[in-house]
Amino acid sequence: MSAPSKDQLIDFIYEEARMLDEGRFSEWLDLWLPDGHYWMPLDYKQTDPHLVTSLLYEDMFMLKLRVERLNGARTFSQKPKSRCHHVIQRPFVDEMDEAEGTFVTNTSMHYVETRLDEQFMLALTATHSLKLVDGALRLANKRVDLLNSDAAFGNIQLLP
Repeated sequence: MSAPSKDQLIDFIYEEARMLDEGRFSEWLDLWLPDGHYWMPLDYKQTDPHLVTSLLYEDMFMLKLRVERLNGARTFSQKPKSRCHHVIQRPFVDEMDEAEGTFVTNTSMHYVETRLDEQFMLALTATHSLKLVDGALRLANKRVDLLNSDAAFGNIQLLP
């Protein structure tokens, strides 16, 4: 694949959301680079995941553990399984460095998660840092900024 078009970058974001909505977590993990991070800051405009507490800051080891738990047959806290639904606006492509093969998108969305009689919704902005590796787009990092990140939250089981 030569440098992806804006439409191909946008399609990648839609496909990632669809994988999560359909519970294809192992396939979703395959999108990630080995040194990737999933970050959900606690503070508005937070710039450092290491010096300030975050809601989530997961590397591949932690993401794999999360997916193993979600896919596990003996995960009793997930009987019945949680389900989610992403409603996303058309992503913006903020950066396209074709020489480096790096790209950044910004997507506003509503995320709904449900299990049994409980359902909650989050409004958020997701920033995807993508890298072209061997002709395929891969997730280098994903940052999820919750609109109300300073609110008290229960357990977020899946991934916005």
